[in-house]
Amino acid sequence: MDASTPARKTAGPAPRGRNPRGQGERLHAEIVGAAVRLLDQLADDQALSLRAVAREVGIAATSVYIHFADRDALVLAALEHCYAGLLRAVDEAESGATDPVAALRARTALLGAWGREHPGLYKVLHESTLDRRRDMSFRDEMSQRTTAAVRRCMDAGLAPRADPETVSLDLRTAVHGAVSLRLNQPELPWPALEQQVERFLTKLVGIPPLEP
Repeated sequence: MDASTPARKTAGPAPRGRNPRGQGERLHAEIVGAAVRLLDQLADDQALSLRAVAREVGIAATSVYIHFADRDALVLAALEHCYAGLLRAVDEAESGATDPVAALRARTALLGAWGREHPGLYKVLHESTLDRRRDMSFRDEMSQRTTAAVRRCMDAGLAPRADPETVSLDLRTAVHGAVSLRLNQPELPWPALEQQVERFLTKLVGIPPLEP
């Protein structure tokens, strides 16, 4: 190509057409979905930029501000969306359980596996500084449901009677620690997460161990 030939610009993402009237909610959902994907890749809410989210969706950065005032507002919406999906997944996992112990086991195993499969989101959910700036009380429902699941095991006589809130907190602390340490110290000789979670259930809740 000689010097007189104009340089060809690198093609970027195809420009997105304007949403028809009434489809603002769809764009809102697409922005949140893009933020979820990027947060899982970045594992850091401070590294997320609204411009990157806009590129992911294929819109102008100014369009993001129509739906979210700032990055914190978008990250908060993305995390709340994750929690809603996680609650649905837990409900589905528990729905096939034959008794309260099986339900608690399914719930705990799913939560541990989710953290392992979505390490970036897990870090942002539990290790970011966002909760110092914004209300993240939507996370409380998961804790309350775990406490209720522990209580059902006790009420059915399948676990020793104790304070279900304390036992639930112990269990959640153990599972969170197991997942978090795996993410931050992957070089350690970790046992299978499923086996470790099963030991937590047996030792902390007092349910009978699974038969080999």
